[in-house]
Amino acid sequence: MKVKHTIIAPVGGENDTIFLGIKEFPTERIILVAEPDFLREAENIKKDLERFKIPTRVERLKGPVWEELFRIVHEVTSGINEQNVIINVASGRGLMNCAATSAAFVNGIKAFGMNDDGEIMVLPVLKFNYYKLLSERKMKLLMLLGKDECCSSLEQLSQLAKMSLSLVSYHINGNLKSEGMKQLGLVETKDVGGRIHVELTTLGKLLLKGYV
Repeated sequence: MKVKHTIIAPVGGENDTIFLGIKEFPTERIILVAEPDFLREAENIKKDLERFKIPTRVERLKGPVWEELFRIVHEVTSGINEQNVIINVASGRGLMNCAATSAAFVNGIKAFGMNDDGEIMVLPVLKFNYYKLLSERKMKLLMLLGKDECCSSLEQLSQLAKMSLSLVSYHINGNLKSEGMKQLGLVETKDVGGRIHVELTTLGKLLLKGYV
């Protein structure tokens, strides 16, 4: 018995790949992801797909593309076998396709695009388990950085975390033997008035919300 897939497909770019995808992969349902300007286009695609008796749902992006796309992928894959999910990384526009590709790789989900000959191309499945790379102390720092009142400086972060300044700096910056949170792409730092300010990157925020 063939496995039927849930296909997640951004809208607004190469929409033809949505229909090529259902020819290539046995499809149980399709989740169309659309920015507000492409909702009508998504609804039209939904009507066309329903002619093939394929249940289709339109998910509207309510905020930044990266965070929203990761949220949708997380919600779709919760409670089902991830092997039955596949992401179309060619059907959207530039930024949407980049976010879709990242969401697939980070979460270890199958993805497909289109090659130069207009044929479906399956991407290799990768999975980056950030949680295995993060110690309890790094997670504590991430959680503190996710709070509104944090952090104007490394010194303030050190006080809130009840860690020495050198230990906080080590977890943020790493060393030759161990990657810090900056190298992992979770935080970024900048000099503000002679003090080092630390803040979460988009990836750091996604991880903190459990979308990665």
